[in-house]
Amino acid sequence: MSTIADTELIPFDEPAPRPSREDRGLRAVPAPQRRRRPRLAYALTAIAGAALIAAAQLGLSILTAQSSYELAAVQSEQRQLTLDKQQLTDEVAGLSSPQYLAANASALGMVIDSSPSYLRLSDAKITGSGEPASDQSTVNVGSGSAAANALIADTPLVTDEDATVQESSTEEVAVPETVRNAPPLEGGLPSPETH
Repeated sequence: MSTIADTELIPFDEPAPRPSREDRGLRAVPAPQRRRRPRLAYALTAIAGAALIAAAQLGLSILTAQSSYELAAVQSEQRQLTLDKQQLTDEVAGLSSPQYLAANASALGMVIDSSPSYLRLSDAKITGSGEPASDQSTVNVGSGSAAANALIADTPLVTDEDATVQESSTEEVAVPETVRNAPPLEGGLPSPETH
C-alpha cells in the first residue's frame, strides 16, 4: 500500500505579480458628450402625419357606412318599385282582358250581331247582310260560361262606376234538367288489340 508521502506532488507555480494601474491600461472614461435635442419640427411632423392618417381613416369609415345605408335604401326602393310595376302590369292586363272589354261594350249598349256587315273602303260598298243589328246581342258575354277574371272582379265599369264586371255577369244560366250519364264500361277501358 502506498501512502500519501510516497506520491509525487506537482509543484505550484508562483502567482504572477499584479500589474500596476498604469501597466493595466486603465484610464478614466471621458465625460459623455452632450446629446443633441431632437428637432421639434420632426416630432410635430410625425404627430401631424399620424393625426392626418387617423382622420382620413375615420372619414373613409364614415363614408363607407353612409354609402351602405344609401345603398340599402335604394335597394328597398327598387324592390318597392318592382312590386308596383307588377301590380300595374296586372291591372293593365285585367283592363285589356276580353271580359272587361265585353262588359264595358255591353254597358255602352253595343251588341254582337250574328251576321255582320263590312264596309269595303276601295269602293265604299257594304258587304254582308246589310241589315242593322237588333237591340239584343246574339252572344251573351255575361252568361257565365267563361271563367271569372280575378284581376277585374271589383273594377268598376267605364259607364257606371257603381257596377262591376262581376255584377253584370251574375245573370242566371239555364241548367238542363237532365244530364246524360256516361255509358257504362264493361271489362275496363276499351283498348286496341295488339299481337
